[in-house]
Amino acid sequence: MNTKNNKRRQETVRKIESVFLDFLREQELSQIKVSDICKAAEINRGTFYANFVDIYDLADKLHERLKSEVNLLFEQNIGLQNMGADFLRLFRHIYENRDMYSFYFGLGYDDSEELKLYDVFLNADNIPAEHLHYHVSFFKSGFNGIVKKWLKGGCKETPEQMTDILFYEYRGRLQ
Repeated sequence: MNTKNNKRRQETVRKIESVFLDFLREQELSQIKVSDICKAAEINRGTFYANFVDIYDLADKLHERLKSEVNLLFEQNIGLQNMGADFLRLFRHIYENRDMYSFYFGLGYDDSEELKLYDVFLNADNIPAEHLHYHVSFFKSGFNGIVKKWLKGGCKETPEQMTDILFYEYRGRLQ
């Protein structure tokens, strides 16, 4: 049975996603063809279309999966003030899923996202309420800039080093 949680179907979807990410390293999204993905993934077109409407649906579903995974990383720790451990967990996730994050940033998804990891209430006492949205925007842009540079450089630094870099740049306000 070809149900959503069927292990074989999940493996096929992951294979399609992997091939898609490989193509994105070499081509723009608009240049990627379903037939090329099917050939590289060794599946027929019907299998692709049983899982995705088109290339853009595949990209959107990958984006949603990444968002869900990141949210799961932090859902149990919301409200805890251990930002160092949270950022280390995130940097490890980014390192382990480099291709997915390169895709995410490469297609500009980060421009429209809310930064869920960084809860504004943690700094609400330090920043006037009317300026809090500027603070969050500033932090999000800086954090994303660091991650993009790390990904572009091949993730040579460890997740621990990246957490240290973030804390150094933020001058300890995350502690």
